[in-house]
Amino acid sequence: MIKLNRRQFLDRTKATGLGMAAGLTILANAASVRGAPENDKITLGLVGAGGRGPNLAQGFLARGDCQFAGIADPNTAVFESRAKEIADRQGGKKPACFEDLRKLYDDKSIDAVVIATPDHWHALATVWACQAGKDVYVEKPPTHSCWEGQKMLEAARKYKRIVQCGFQNRSAPYNIAAKKYIADGKLGKIHFCRIYNQKPPWGNCPAVPDGDPPKGLNWDIWNGAAPEHKYNSAWHQCWHHQWRYSGGDIANDASHTIDLARWLLGVDYPTTVYSTGGRYAFPAAAETPDTQVALYDFDKLLVSFELTLYTEYILKTDQYVRDHDIFPYWMQNATRIELFGTEAMMIVGRHGGGWQVFGRPKDRQPVVIDQMYGRFPDPEHKENFVQCLRSRELPNSDIAGAHLSCLMIHYGNISYRLGQKIAIDPKTEHVKDSPEAEAIFKRTYRSPYVIPDEV
Repeated sequence: MIKLNRRQFLDRTKATGLGMAAGLTILANAASVRGAPENDKITLGLVGAGGRGPNLAQGFLARGDCQFAGIADPNTAVFESRAKEIADRQGGKKPACFEDLRKLYDDKSIDAVVIATPDHWHALATVWACQAGKDVYVEKPPTHSCWEGQKMLEAARKYKRIVQCGFQNRSAPYNIAAKKYIADGKLGKIHFCRIYNQKPPWGNCPAVPDGDPPKGLNWDIWNGAAPEHKYNSAWHQCWHHQWRYSGGDIANDASHTIDLARWLLGVDYPTTVYSTGGRYAFPAAAETPDTQVALYDFDKLLVSFELTLYTEYILKTDQYVRDHDIFPYWMQNATRIELFGTEAMMIVGRHGGGWQVFGRPKDRQPVVIDQMYGRFPDPEHKENFVQCLRSRELPNSDIAGAHLSCLMIHYGNISYRLGQKIAIDPKTEHVKDSPEAEAIFKRTYRSPYVIPDEV
């Protein structure tokens, strides 16, 4: 039985070439270029200074080979604190602050931007960055519609830009090992896969009347390409659950497990998709479901996705598990993937948690055939991005693969919103014979926040 931790795995890859076989970059030190001279540092810009943005900034600064020249956010109230946090980590050098990200993009000294906005801004911010000659690290999910993914890929290739998406699982040594294990046929033929995203109550903002935005917030910019509307605090605080800004939790947290599962399975386009569900447990200002199931048909493979947002007793992999050689309690793990092969089944955890392979039970006890512990791969993912900025090789989570994973999300939501099973044309990526689906495949943009047909 395999029982590897991260260090043992890295040692083994040197001898076996496993990393090359998986087609990915594996680095023993997730911050290999420490304390780089000032002139050799990567100069970054941060787009989105709330939520995930400050965490990403501190992670890049901790490497020692990155610095931030600017911050862009429509909420000017955060400028002073965010600029100080960054300055304190880069020798007192304060980044410039901009309400409009386009002014940040005018700074020729910036090599790449880190985009951590709400979802509806990801694609436009990425396309504009590529057009401005900037490489991009964009948070998940990179797209808000199927069409946006096509345009992001087109822009990345046309302007020869590195676009790394925030699907960190692709840079995790334990996931790379799981992918090779599957590719080597050790599970047999896989014909069924379950993807889970089950969480305690979340995003249940009560409906409130429209009002005035808080001081310092440019609501027009924050609203971006979404239809014009007066400020609403429920929409602002719970944007993950509004169709105009996101796709619900299948797009939010579940994008990680969906991407990981699709990547492990090595599939691209489903032939048909059917999704159903609703907001059953906590009716609120939210539009997206708190209970959702989606079924994806591939060639001799059925993939299911299951979401609940009211399950207090099903928990994400906690930080202790992520940091130690221990596995989650899989039965009540919120973000697990189950792969059923003809020879054995594998359970994989995202963002750490590792994986285990189970055979037929013996004496009513589980039989673990192989296993590997895991760690949270944020440092490895940043390292891969920085290395690709220098080498110009495609990153582990290049926009091409991330787009395919986001299509699964959007297809699921299209089916859910239309209330019908849909069929996919792999040549065009469009839904077959459904004019109604076209309105969701590509949303309407509000000037000047527009991705052009030709990027």
